[in-house]
Amino acid sequence: MRHQISGRKLNRTKSHRDAMFCNMATSLFEHKKVHTTEAKAKELRPFAENLITKAKNALAREKQHLLPEGQTVDIHNRRLVGRFIRNKGVLQELFDAIAPAVEARNGGYTRIIKTGLRRGDASRTAIIELVDWSAPQDGTLTLKPKKKKKTKKGKTAKTASIKDATSKTEIDKTETTETKIAAAEEKPVTVEPTVEVATAEATEEVVSTDAIATDDEVKEEVAVAGNTDSEPASEEENSSTVEPEKDDETKNTEPN
Repeated sequence: MRHQISGRKLNRTKSHRDAMFCNMATSLFEHKKVHTTEAKAKELRPFAENLITKAKNALAREKQHLLPEGQTVDIHNRRLVGRFIRNKGVLQELFDAIAPAVEARNGGYTRIIKTGLRRGDASRTAIIELVDWSAPQDGTLTLKPKKKKKTKKGKTAKTASIKDATSKTEIDKTETTETKIAAAEEKPVTVEPTVEVATAEATEEVVSTDAIATDDEVKEEVAVAGNTDSEPASEEENSSTVEPEKDDETKNTEPN
């Protein structure tokens, strides 16, 4: 019987669990957080924090110059961590970026945030993330839903009717304002007569009276001119009538 044995089997064999934790730790160091089940997150936390502690110890030994002669990097701890983190890029980031960031932190490098039940199998899910790379949060967060105020059926019906009436009145007001604006735009612009228009009309009247007066004067001048012209014409006619008589006299006086 399995008594007083710590840890979870997670429905996997020993080799399968070790491989899964190595892959999950690699993803955690690369992306700084992993979304998985709550049981896996709780098992991954000590595994990942142990690797971070080894990287931090290697950094301390390098700073204190406690390495063997001819070495500038703690190769021993890098090889120990390299047994589980097989990605060279992630291994380099663990020793060069993550270890210096958590140098002043004595444990507790990760945080587990529960995210409720998963749809489908209803398993409990959680996010495990590095504390120094998590986004800051303002205020307090609560997962409990807000309580809705209970109202009686009659009150709710009345409030609904009042809301409908107010909405209708607002719609009618907006429609009337729009129609007024459209009508104002369609009407032609009428300008009231000003003083300038009145003065223009007065000047036109004066001009018309002057024109009438000039017309009368012209007519009189034409009549006078006609009379003067008729007199010389009559004199010429008389002379023309007289001249033939003279011709006759001359004819009579001429010798045969």
